[in-house]
Amino acid sequence: MSAGESKGSASSGGYAKGRARREQIVATAAEVYGHVGYRGASLREIAKRAGISHVGLMYYFPSREALLAAVLERRDEEEAARSAPVVSSPRDAMRHLLDLADRNAGHAGMVELYVRLAAEATPEDHPAHGYFERHYEMVRSYVHRALEELAGQGALRDGVDARTAAVGLVALMDGLQVQWLTSPDEVDMAGVLRAFVRQLLKEPLD
Repeated sequence: MSAGESKGSASSGGYAKGRARREQIVATAAEVYGHVGYRGASLREIAKRAGISHVGLMYYFPSREALLAAVLERRDEEEAARSAPVVSSPRDAMRHLLDLADRNAGHAGMVELYVRLAAEATPEDHPAHGYFERHYEMVRSYVHRALEELAGQGALRDGVDARTAAVGLVALMDGLQVQWLTSPDEVDMAGVLRAFVRQLLKEPLD
């Protein structure tokens, strides 16, 4: 083995180790915040649970907001992996959104994290701004694509604009999460979404 190969191997090993440590931190933070909510644990507590020093955690995530954004990004990746095998049509895509609302109702801590961070991250210099910019673009495109395909099948009601409806549906999903956190016994997130989607389609999903 040449010196160059040895150096490359060591570099690759260091990168893999660093990536594994980063994923360990994010997984630990996701578990903690999922249970105790947005303000339920400090970075020091998360570092302790992840088996790393506070300084070590700050090397990977220089701010609490950066770590929270990574937690949400991990959630998005898991959701995409979960939906990939079952979303094979635009109607399946819409059903997936309703299923997501149902699942969110069982994860108040993560919903609170998302809602609070989304409100804070509107300034461009916020550490989580880039995440939410990508997230909203992705979700709007997902819904718009599904509605466009439904329009092509003649399944949308007359006068429904797919792009406008997509933006409205995403806004409704986020707004419902805020209301649900405030009054969980009075707001049925999936039920309200289902009613909205029913107004868009000529035939119900189910």
